[in-house]
This record gives sequence, C-alpha cells and structure tokens, in this order.
Amino acid sequence: MKALLSKAVGGPETLVLDEMPSPEARPGWAVVSVKAVGVNFPDTLIIEDKYQFKPARPFSPGGEISGVVKSVGEGVTHVKPGDRVLGNTGWGGMAEELALEAHRLVKIPDSMPFDDAAAFIMTYGTSWHALKDRANLKPGQTMLVLGAAGGVGLAAVELGKAMGARVIAACSSQEKVDLCISRGADAGVVYGRGPFDRDGQKALAGLFKEACGPDGADVIYDAIGDAYAEPALRSIAWEGKYLVVGFAAGEIPKIPLNLALLKGCEIVGVFWGAWVTKNPERHQVSVAELMQMYADGKIKPYVSERFTLANASAAITHLASRKAMGKVVVMIE
Repeated sequence: MKALLSKAVGGPETLVLDEMPSPEARPGWAVVSVKAVGVNFPDTLIIEDKYQFKPARPFSPGGEISGVVKSVGEGVTHVKPGDRVLGNTGWGGMAEELALEAHRLVKIPDSMPFDDAAAFIMTYGTSWHALKDRANLKPGQTMLVLGAAGGVGLAAVELGKAMGARVIAACSSQEKVDLCISRGADAGVVYGRGPFDRDGQKALAGLFKEACGPDGADVIYDAIGDAYAEPALRSIAWEGKYLVVGFAAGEIPKIPLNLALLKGCEIVGVFWGAWVTKNPERHQVSVAELMQMYADGKIKPYVSERFTLANASAAITHLASRKAMGKVVVMIE
C-alpha cells in the first residue's frame, strides 16, 4: 500500500510517498481501507515534532479518516468488514490502509459522503466539547469566535447557532467573515495581522467590544492565540468564559492575569483528545448527538478543497498558510 511518510523532522516538503506493508488487525483492532482524510492544524505540528504527541518515525500524518472496514481482530464486535466508518486516529491517516483500535471507529450512514465523514469528528468533536462541556453555552448568550473560518472555528459557529447563541465571527478577511455569516454567524469582524503594538492591541480590543456589544462576549472561543488573545480577553463579559482551544496564529500568548481578576472571568482549557481518552462513555454520547445534528441538517462540514494522496503534502502546506477556509480533505482512491 502507499502512504505519505514523515521520515525526518521538517515541514510538508520533507514528506515522501512510499510503499509500506499492508497492516494486519490484531486483537481489539481493525484495518480500514481509507477513502478520505481530514487535514487539521495538528498535522502541521506533528511532522515538525511540535505537537503534544511525537510518534516514532516513519509515520503518516492525518488524524481523522473515513473509509470501509477491511478486517477486524479478535474481540471486535461493534464493526465488521464492509462497514462504512469514520475514525479519530491521532496520526497515520494519510495511507491507503490503516490499522487502529476499533473503539476509535464510528459507523456512518450510507447518506454521509466520505469527504464529509473525514471532515467531521475532530472539528465538531472539539467544538462540541468546548461549548457544551467546558463553556456550558446557553441560548441567548453572545459568543466571539476567533479564527472562525477555520475548521474548528466554523464548527463552533454552526454549533453555537444550533445551541441558540448570538455568534460573532472574527476572521482575517471579509471573505472569511462572509463564509461564516453564510453558515449562521450573526455578525463578523475583520482583524489585522499581528504583531500589534500597545495602540494596536487597544484598537483590536475596541473592534471586538463593538462587535459583541456593551456587555461583551459571554464566551470567547480562541483557536488562534498569539497577539489576538489579550485584546479578545479585554472584550469578555463579566463572569465570561475564555476557551483556550489552540494557537494556529503561531505563538502561545502570555495573558496578564489581572484581566481575569478584573473581569471575574474563567480561562478554560479545551483538550478534546485527552478528554475523549478519559471519558469514553461521554464521548460516545457526544458522537451520537453530533451525528443526529448532521442527520437533521443543523451541521455539515464545509469542505473547501480536496487533494489526492500523491499531493497531500500540498494540502498540509495550504493549511499552514492560514488561507484555507473550512476543511481541507485528502481523497484516496
């Protein structure tokens, strides 16, 4: 089988397409014939050894897949050969076949295309956990989403609206804001590129405050970090919740903790992958809820671009450029 491999630390240009032995299903595992792979921000980090997990090389990037079960190992009962599935893999997805723990697989209906399925679990799973479990988002609350046109950001926009919130989409261009509004956001704000001096930070905080209204944002969903974090926090409502989701803009910000004191707010970490491991039964409930929302037409991945496996390194490059909107997917024939 063919696989896109990271054999040395580096950017997407270091990835190579190579032949690998087909995997076998050991007890508790399944082998999936991969049809599509969602590309996510961790894929840009893991190949440079900048992610929380550092798999042994060679390995394939690709943390979420969809496909058809090829074989199952001893003890596997909830999926069988021929089932259409999606899976949260962590890495290894950019290959024609993948072996993984069977409990990571979720059966999908025939009506769900493979590209939708491959663009589903990481973004909606992360954002559902953030808004439901960590923020306890309520109808009528105002939510500001930073990086709203990205994968997790756009999922947060859709889920926030489904939960009855007023959603403000903050993006780096009007084109991205327009996409978010077309997916349900109530309003949007365009921010400039950092870094910002002190006056620039104050101006950005003013933009966020104006967009959110005089009471500020009850919930701030921050998937980008860097120079945008402190200005956003200054726009939070009294006793609001600031969700730390990721740092796609580059740097991990240093927050003046006096702001948390003055705002009476909570700064809340969102680590969906660890939560899934620690709470497998609650995760299954969340997956069922998300699949029902998909079936009801309340959420649907926005796949902006599709790449082939042979060109998958370009998909990671494109995502790292911060120009991508919604989800980028690698299709495998």
